[in-house]
Amino acid sequence: MLRPFAVIFSVISATSAFAIAPLDTSNQLIISVRDQRLMLLRNGSKVAIYPISTSMFGLGDAWGRMTTPLGYLAVEKKIGDNVPVGAVFHNRRLTGEVLQPNTPGRDPITTRIIWLRGLEAQNTHAFQRCIYIHGTPEEKKIGRPASYGCIRMKSKDVAELYEQVPLGAIVQIVPDRLPKLEKAKPRQETSGGVVAANAAPEPPPQISATTLATPPSGSLSVDQMRMAGALAGARQKTKLASNKPL
Repeated sequence: MLRPFAVIFSVISATSAFAIAPLDTSNQLIISVRDQRLMLLRNGSKVAIYPISTSMFGLGDAWGRMTTPLGYLAVEKKIGDNVPVGAVFHNRRLTGEVLQPNTPGRDPITTRIIWLRGLEAQNTHAFQRCIYIHGTPEEKKIGRPASYGCIRMKSKDVAELYEQVPLGAIVQIVPDRLPKLEKAKPRQETSGGVVAANAAPEPPPQISATTLATPPSGSLSVDQMRMAGALAGARQKTKLASNKPL
């Protein structure tokens, strides 16, 4: 049986005490390792798809491995408001340099930093490992694994994405292909103002223990997301207390 919401929320508070940004489930990013693509969703509808690069060292969340973590994360910090496209960051501070795409011999972080925090036991180190979505001058490598753990994008793409993704937006990194979703319909003008032309969203899938243990490749409701993170945190707490494998 699923535990009462009061218990679940208390577990989330205990396991995510460092978190600052509240979750925003109306905005979501799905990152496909297989496709090397990032999909931006708003209210469950596809807004845009961008080419990206995940880690050349594979997948995981272990310290020192330079791998890309899987699972559900959230946008915790955004750095780089209004800086020039191609601006170079070192330790999250601007250096004053501005690089053009594919500048030879250089591989710094450029343009924007979207800093992620993990929401599950499998990506709990993401924030401390400085897992970002960021720009890179090595744009010719975009579309294949080439990073040291972060999600790399073309500078113009990450600048565009940065403006559309708020703090707290949900980020899901999956090993499989992106889901096939319809693109958001354009907004329509009416005499009373602007209204969205999207059809009513489908009801969320039924929640079960299997669903929570293995999140689907599509988007989740906020309750499913919270329960999945809570159960993962509870399992991690039990493991640490007993010092035995789960």
